[in-house]
Amino acid sequence: MYKIDFRHPCHIYFIGIGGISMSGLAEILLEKGFRVSGSDLKPSPLTLALEKNHAVVFYGQKASNLANDIDVVVYTSAIHADNPEFAAMKERHLPSLTRAELLGQMMQNYETPIAISGTHGKTTTTSMISEILLVGNCDPTLSIGGILKAIGGNIRIGKSKYFVTEACEYTNSFLSFFPKIGIILNIEEDHLDFFKDIQDIRNSFHQFAALLPEDGTLIINSDIENYTEITNGLKCRIITYGSSPDSDYSCSGIRYDELAHPTFLLDRKGKNSRTFSLMIPGEHNVYNAMAAIALADLLNIDDSTIQKAFSCFSGTDRRYEYKGKVNGITIIDDYAHHPTEITATLKAAANYPHKSLWCIFQPHTYTRTKAFLPEFAKALSLADHVVLADIYAARETDTLGISSQDLQEEILRTGGQCTYLPSFEAIGKFILENCINGDLLITMGAGDVVKIGENLLQK
Repeated sequence: MYKIDFRHPCHIYFIGIGGISMSGLAEILLEKGFRVSGSDLKPSPLTLALEKNHAVVFYGQKASNLANDIDVVVYTSAIHADNPEFAAMKERHLPSLTRAELLGQMMQNYETPIAISGTHGKTTTTSMISEILLVGNCDPTLSIGGILKAIGGNIRIGKSKYFVTEACEYTNSFLSFFPKIGIILNIEEDHLDFFKDIQDIRNSFHQFAALLPEDGTLIINSDIENYTEITNGLKCRIITYGSSPDSDYSCSGIRYDELAHPTFLLDRKGKNSRTFSLMIPGEHNVYNAMAAIALADLLNIDDSTIQKAFSCFSGTDRRYEYKGKVNGITIIDDYAHHPTEITATLKAAANYPHKSLWCIFQPHTYTRTKAFLPEFAKALSLADHVVLADIYAARETDTLGISSQDLQEEILRTGGQCTYLPSFEAIGKFILENCINGDLLITMGAGDVVKIGENLLQK
């Protein structure tokens, strides 16, 4: 593997530089004096920000974009062998790194790298932890998978020993990391276009945990089925949190305000109970907060700092994000694209003031839709009315014989109300004709479904 010498900046080229993570890594390298260039399909706020910071960005991907003086090329799992820049890189035998390998090498420059993993909740928990470190004046370097309002973006370059990042299991990316502190929020079936089954996924999380050094710490949700299989053989310190009072951290007495924000008692073994309140909704976020509090305790950050951070944190973009109102209809946008995430979001919405709950869902990838068709139907049926958009293909090309109409039929079989419409324009028109003053509308999915709500707000 090509090894970057961070003491001697070189020229690094990013294929797909406009991605949320790739752009953040590029920004860190620019700050450290590297020459950065790269390509993306079209301009975005992230690429324009990089250009202002003296990165060279090409729009459209072609072999001629790769200059002769490039030292190493960085790419993601979304890049296929037929990509012209990837093919040119191979043909010219240019050194290369995956995004995860680059991130892993960066982590080695920090005394306390912190990696947050799990099937769900990574961005929210990483953001909570980031807020705590910021309020605590810890001056962290942050790499977040969403836009955090406190830093006006997804990246922050600090000068302390702390480096905080999300750790995604897809294509085993997180196995290229070098964490000192690791967090595992949950482990469920997902990304079955890469993993064989749940045991394959659990094995990857075990390998991730095994990356921690003897003087490191793993914070893990003890509600994970047979979680000790994941921690078996580890030499690092292990801290647990979960619903059981046998965990190092547990919670009780959850109550909600009029906007579904929870307040809860945090119970820690051998310690007095402590009360915390969140400005984001849902019981699932109480559990994300427990992981963040466990980390804060490990770093000796006091409760007043933690609570102040929670009071400042109103969520990241596309995580139960309030978008506005139109005709008295409240519009929320959420990134949920797995049945467990959908269930958590719709249960949180049940505590939010509304007459009827509408969910516009855009399934994400054919593989995931086919693998979890009954589970999607059950989760979405928590809404009073479901409107389905076409499946967002993302990296896939094979439909696997699955469509949104199949999901519609499954929802109708469960007794739910569901409408399928083939275009965003038709969905917007249907909503304006059927939603009424006081209804709550959630646009949901990991694709571009957010545009529907944004278009409604412009009317």
